[in-house]
Amino acid sequence: MKPEDYEAWYESQRGRWIGSIEYALLKSLIRPERGSSMLDVGCGTGHFTRLFARDIQGEVIGIDPNEEWLSYASARAASGERYLAGRAEALPFPDRAFDFSISVTALCFVSRQEQALRELLRVTRWRFVLGLLNRRSLLYLQKGRAGGTSGYAGAHWHTAAEVRALFESLPVSNLVLRAAIVFPQATPLAQAVESCWPQSVLLGGFLAVAGDVLNPVSDAER
Repeated sequence: MKPEDYEAWYESQRGRWIGSIEYALLKSLIRPERGSSMLDVGCGTGHFTRLFARDIQGEVIGIDPNEEWLSYASARAASGERYLAGRAEALPFPDRAFDFSISVTALCFVSRQEQALRELLRVTRWRFVLGLLNRRSLLYLQKGRAGGTSGYAGAHWHTAAEVRALFESLPVSNLVLRAAIVFPQATPLAQAVESCWPQSVLLGGFLAVAGDVLNPVSDAER
């Protein structure tokens, strides 16, 4: 998929609706402070990087191994965010370099998931949030069960139990899981259901996980 096609989807009626819900969920879970620093691992076109950079007005960096997508993201930087080449399994930053870290569906395409998570946690001081594809969802039945098509091809779809097991040996606390986009068609009925569906009932196609990093930070550092 070309970066232009990916970003064009977010400009469609369905894409705008889904993207706004996903971003609102991510933001509510990570609760970034204005003026803080943030890393977006696997930033792709920079869609969510730009949104967080706009809202927190701090140092925001997106990292991705795809040079074509990084060029696209850099050309559309809107709030001072920067984009660098790199892989999730070996982040080119010192320990605790960022206050917050995010990664939106990028882990679904990483084979060494635990290594990628350890790296993300290593460079994070306070809190992280991930967006994943939920195997226990209607979206999986429609797009993922047969191996996936288009942007879903080759993706790993997580279950909530799998996510909890993945974090068992990692230095995190207060792990929270939520899900959104129960009916991904974006019809009026789907939107009505979404507005009242409890996100703690983990049946939405977009599975979010957030937590605190167990890296002691002194009051002076904060």
